[in-house]
Amino acid sequence: MIPFSPPRIDQKVIDEVTEALKSGWITTGPKTKLFEKQITAYCGNKTTVAVNSWTMGMQVLLHWWGIGEGDEVILPAYTYCASANVIVHAGAKPVMVDINEVDFNISVEAIRKAITPKTKAIIAVDLAGFPCDYDAIMELVNEQSFQNQFNPSSKNQEKLNRILVISDAAHSFGAIYKGKRSGSLTDVSTFSFHAVKNLTTAEGGAICFNLPETFDHEAIYKEFCTLILHGQNKDALAKTQKGNWRYDVEEPGFKCNMTDIQAAIGLVELGRYQENLDRRKAIFEQYDAAFMPETWALTPLHTTEEKETCYHLYQLRIDGITESQRDRIMQLIFDQDVSVNVHFLPLPTLTAYKKRGYRMEDYPETWNKYHNEITLPVYFDLTDDQVQQVVQAVKDAVYQLIN
Repeated sequence: MIPFSPPRIDQKVIDEVTEALKSGWITTGPKTKLFEKQITAYCGNKTTVAVNSWTMGMQVLLHWWGIGEGDEVILPAYTYCASANVIVHAGAKPVMVDINEVDFNISVEAIRKAITPKTKAIIAVDLAGFPCDYDAIMELVNEQSFQNQFNPSSKNQEKLNRILVISDAAHSFGAIYKGKRSGSLTDVSTFSFHAVKNLTTAEGGAICFNLPETFDHEAIYKEFCTLILHGQNKDALAKTQKGNWRYDVEEPGFKCNMTDIQAAIGLVELGRYQENLDRRKAIFEQYDAAFMPETWALTPLHTTEEKETCYHLYQLRIDGITESQRDRIMQLIFDQDVSVNVHFLPLPTLTAYKKRGYRMEDYPETWNKYHNEITLPVYFDLTDDQVQQVVQAVKDAVYQLIN
């Protein structure tokens, strides 16, 4: 069976994790701090805080920004549920909008129509690792009319004095937009290092800050290190200093710090990340070569003059089929010992959001992309022979259905 997206766990990773275990320091410590610095250097942002998941990182970010009851946060209807769940848990309203015709990313014009005086943030999702139109989004929130109606409700909001733009970069570590890497493209970016991501720490994530110069990023880093540790002003590493046991809890915080065991994996992954990107790109190119000649195949946009994906997901679409036919094709592929997936079930199709009043018919382009989409395996250890096995399984399944 060809799996969908197994992590790259080899002897180098095992040795690094073993070193962390033998060091006697397994929670947040020197490896985590080094990992944060290396992410900042790689991405080109101003400071980075490593966390135990994208979800908790985003939850703390929304809390820190002062988003709560009565506020609205705009996001695409085509994303994983975590993007909306954190907004609900913050007490705010997710305002879902449709996506572009040319790619799977949020429509800037749809954002424009959705902004109200209650809008406090926009979460733009780099679906499959392809960056959103960030310059256009930043120009939008800086328009005088939207700045005039912005209604700040916290000190941070007053300082920025406009809608916060957050990049949901869960998929896009290493992606390029106008010569800059994901993580430095907007106010704040949040990465996921879950097991299926290009760069993994088993579970984990990072918050990358790139706010205007009016913000003190060193102070932000210190504040977040406190927030992600129950609001405690000393972490375990600091408390190991002789006589330094006493601490304070400055406010009720969260518990979502990254551990050195996780960071050990991440340091190996980051050190060889270009190798990973090159292999994933080669797999994309093989899929393109195999499917572009097929009249029924709609291949994903992954490179333009201004953007380059990080080759996280290859989202193939089958033209002219229904959702149930897509599901049948997937089963025929599974029957040939090839694992595939769908990214994603749109938010308005999920019970949690249907019962909150969201309707799929309000997002026609999201449905247009979803109902015939199949995500193909892409990972470092996928061999060229296996790629051809995937290609043949997809073609056999499609031909079996349409003939």
